[in-house]
Amino acid sequence: MSSVVSRPPAAEPSRAASHFAALLAFETDCWDVNHAITQGRQDFVLLDVRGEALYGEGHLPGAINLPHPRINEATLAPYPADTLFVVYCAGPHCNGADKAALKLATLRRPVKKMIGGVTGWLDEGFSLNKV
Repeated sequence: MSSVVSRPPAAEPSRAASHFAALLAFETDCWDVNHAITQGRQDFVLLDVRGEALYGEGHLPGAINLPHPRINEATLAPYPADTLFVVYCAGPHCNGADKAALKLATLRRPVKKMIGGVTGWLDEGFSLNKV
């Protein structure tokens, strides 16, 4: 007797490897972002794409506030074309990071989404900075 987990069957391992490798090209997580920041290995610009009020209430250390509706060529002009942006929003219930990532990609900028957003960050036990 099979379960709803095993129906449908798992993908063939090489297909699964391709799928999960592709996910990592698009996403990062709170732990990896925190590790990069705390170890002095931050090789990306961290964008909080929520509104200014929420950013002021608490944001990730070193994050720059650039609400997703304001992402455009002009607001990105200070950054070299090969700058990697990592975007986040409130959390899994919010698609602001997806909207921001789409805009950045459309503007031909390297981008990854930090899954979990602020909710995930706090769930990991990390703290927020306040303005």
